[in-house]
Amino acid sequence: MRITCIRVFRADLPMKEGSYSWSTQSHAAFDTTVVLVETNQGITGVGECCPLGPTYLPAYAQGVRAGISQLAPKLIGEDPTQIECINDTMDALLKGHPYVKSAIDMACWDILGKVSGLPLYTLLGGLRQEKVTLYKVVTRADPGAMADRIPEYRAQGYRQFQVKVGEDPATDIIRIHRVAQAMEANEVLNADANTGWKQHEALQVANAIADLATQTGIRLTFEQPCLSYEECLAVRAHTDLPFVLDECIDSLAALLRANQDHAMDMINLKISRFGGLTRARQARDLCVSLGLPMNVEDSWGGEITTAAIAHLAHSTPPAFQFQSSAFHEYATIEIATGAPTVHEGTMTASDAPGLGVEPILEALEPVNEYR
Repeated sequence: MRITCIRVFRADLPMKEGSYSWSTQSHAAFDTTVVLVETNQGITGVGECCPLGPTYLPAYAQGVRAGISQLAPKLIGEDPTQIECINDTMDALLKGHPYVKSAIDMACWDILGKVSGLPLYTLLGGLRQEKVTLYKVVTRADPGAMADRIPEYRAQGYRQFQVKVGEDPATDIIRIHRVAQAMEANEVLNADANTGWKQHEALQVANAIADLATQTGIRLTFEQPCLSYEECLAVRAHTDLPFVLDECIDSLAALLRANQDHAMDMINLKISRFGGLTRARQARDLCVSLGLPMNVEDSWGGEITTAAIAHLAHSTPPAFQFQSSAFHEYATIEIATGAPTVHEGTMTASDAPGLGVEPILEALEPVNEYR
């Protein structure tokens, strides 16, 4: 089997609630890139990469497509089922920039699943859990408005909530307390600052919510309070709150260092940050060996990214997969059919071969193709 063509598309993903706000940032829509990898045997694989805007991480939508222009011409004629070889070639052609490689890697996995006639969760380790537990994002807003979302989301079946903070610490303390008061015992409140606080601000917030779990009976976690690893490690040393690292876990080396330093109790494992399913699976398996739970997810995306998240999460032992996100549920448009089904705060991937999704070409804007 050989790659004969790589087609690149883009689409805007508008938010159902009008905007998505976190830390000090807010966006009404996200620019996503979809890749179709075609072969000489008539099998096509699909992948997606959607950075969370241009100022969140060293990744941006136009960068995905510019990077693909460096990779795609040299991948024509390669065997897409030899996925490690594909990754070796991409790494040789473009140093770093893992997010650029993610959609191509994902599409090659989709092809491998279709060739073998197996859903990706089987190829990624087997069906370890029938349903994937989801969290619901509570976008940053007025504290009362954020608290008002909890009964609405609970009625949809959610019991785990990622509460966006990381702005003014005094207001964030109120946000966390107000949301916690709207929650029920044993529900999860993940206070996610997305790197937004300075070290002293993070300590102020941590001290102000230290007893909140005991007072309310909720399960409280504290996620990526500061930009740098060193700042997060300092905050970690001064709080007993269960600690999640996200943005600074971007490689196996970073993961191993953080584990050695006892820097966290859990990580966010994001597919595109590691460069696709191949490297994300390596990180997943390392976390399992280290005894480290994960939130299996990605930066953002539509139905295609969500399918990849679901398959990786399905193939993760349940004791190590804490929660994931169904990003396609937040957008007003559909870019693929066959997305994981969402019900009562869980999602289930298709059991069709590969990712189980098919792109809706009418919803996508062609950007380029390489033959």
